[in-house]
Amino acid sequence: MNARSNSPSAVAATKRLVLFDIDGTLLSTGQAARTTFASALRDVYGTSGDVEGYAFEGRLDPLIVADLMRAAGVTDETIAARRADALALYLERLEAALRERPPVLKPGVLALLDALEKVPGLVLALLTGNVERGARLKLSFAGIWHRFAFGVWGDDASCREELGPVALTRARPATGLFFAGSECVVVGDSRHDVACGLSFGARAVAVGTGRTALPALAAAGAHALLADFSDTPRALEAILG
Repeated sequence: MNARSNSPSAVAATKRLVLFDIDGTLLSTGQAARTTFASALRDVYGTSGDVEGYAFEGRLDPLIVADLMRAAGVTDETIAARRADALALYLERLEAALRERPPVLKPGVLALLDALEKVPGLVLALLTGNVERGARLKLSFAGIWHRFAFGVWGDDASCREELGPVALTRARPATGLFFAGSECVVVGDSRHDVACGLSFGARAVAVGTGRTALPALAAAGAHALLADFSDTPRALEAILG
């Protein structure tokens, strides 16, 4: 199928649920998220751990706290007792940082969302490691929060691979539609996004706008690869298959 020669309505033969990652995929907050995360951890736990050496991409916010603090020698009991405080402080500071310097959308995002919204039977949603307020802040400041029907968040499961089934469960009350895993597409920039999609039978589309190179995303098993979303017809073809 050549998306260049088909209208969006001709491309999608069945209903689809397209689940987008946020950071590195739809937008970038620069150093704001990492910096505010570090300052919150430092003020709550007395250390930020090895924030600079930690790979945030594809990780769930609550697990980032646990990973960093456990590696810094903080006990599991203390991590659990103070994690809500750390995340609340992080979100408070993130909002202030994003108000001063809003996120930057990745190339082609707006045109792609416009095109996908015209496809009959297609639902746009979020599948992200951010907790809900973090996702809302980032996407609201970027002007695209309203483009998504619902979301699956970083505190909805204990690992990213468990977020796919949550999306299937949440889709029905949010949209009135039932989706099977094979009717879903996970779009992300990390190996974790790809693994998540594959784990529940979804199509996995990887984009090289994050910190992971395309060859590594291919090796992870992505069904389609994109350098970015700037070529809208090509991005449509990759997502809709």
